[in-house]
Amino acid sequence: MSDHTYQKIEIVGSSPTSIEDAIQGAVTRAAKMHSNMNWFEVVETRGHISNGKVAHYQVVLKVGFRLED
Repeated sequence: MSDHTYQKIEIVGSSPTSIEDAIQGAVTRAAKMHSNMNWFEVVETRGHISNGKVAHYQVVLKVGFRLED
């Protein structure tokens, strides 16, 4: 295995539907700006409550990607 250098960024995704949709939306959007994404880590989960029900999900992700040579 050759040596690689990685960078981490932090992004926030949101969705009115689910945590999974918030994650997928954030990763899809980040992929438009960054290549070689390798992994993500959910570091925070929160949401908005309206009228006693979950109205919106929000996740904070750390995304790692390999830097080009």
